[in-house]
Amino acid sequence: MPLSMLVLLRGGPDDLPQIWEVSAYGADDRIKVPRLNGYEHFEFFHEFEEIGGMNMPVYRWSYRTAIAE
Repeated sequence: MPLSMLVLLRGGPDDLPQIWEVSAYGADDRIKVPRLNGYEHFEFFHEFEEIGGMNMPVYRWSYRTAIAE
């Protein structure tokens, strides 16, 4: 069983990679990606896209939060 999996990120800031690696155990309907002084939040809407023979889940950007100090 893999410890991580690849997901596709859609929307959000242009400087984020389209393919993101997440923990297979932590993969949920929502993920957060650290960026600058905050997090970009993405949600899974049960969409998949085939890239290079792999069927990857698609996560769409939903909002941004700042890191609490």
